[in-house]
Amino acid sequence: MILQNGRPASAEGREEKEMKTYDVLDELGIEYSRTDHGPVGTIADCLEVDKVLGITICKNLFLCNRQKTAFYLLMMPGHKTLRTKELSAQIPTSRLSFASGDDMIKYLNVAPGSATVMGLIYDTDNQVQLLVDEEILRDEYVGCHPCVNTSSLKLRTEDVFSKFLEAVHHDYRTVVLGGLL
Repeated sequence: MILQNGRPASAEGREEKEMKTYDVLDELGIEYSRTDHGPVGTIADCLEVDKVLGITICKNLFLCNRQKTAFYLLMMPGHKTLRTKELSAQIPTSRLSFASGDDMIKYLNVAPGSATVMGLIYDTDNQVQLLVDEEILRDEYVGCHPCVNTSSLKLRTEDVFSKFLEAVHHDYRTVVLGGLL
């Protein structure tokens, strides 16, 4: 794995949704570093990627209420564990659970193990509410996938939470999670 600036030199062997992520970032003038790697589906799998990026990739969880009428993308530090009761009280909603893989594909165009804020590009009807642990917002950089879990990006937090979210017509809600491992 090596750290590279910007998009890949070629789209060969890349999924369309990955390339669309780079298109959107480039169009917005958002600088990013990228590394390519084998599939990573968990925070533990991302440890080597973190070293290459020089940051810690955040944990992204796709959640829904019991009725499956409200969907949430939660960005949180990898060292924390989710306590649904704690989060439910802040949103507020009851009975949060993990959304299905089919719902991830439907709303974010990503497969399980690839949840990412970049997937909001595909949520054109604003069905997904972005929730962000306050700790993520304190870091200068945020790490995420470009809609596939075989590449990872390092972006300025400010660019993601201003330029990017504005362009994809999403806002976010700050939450405070205390669940340390």
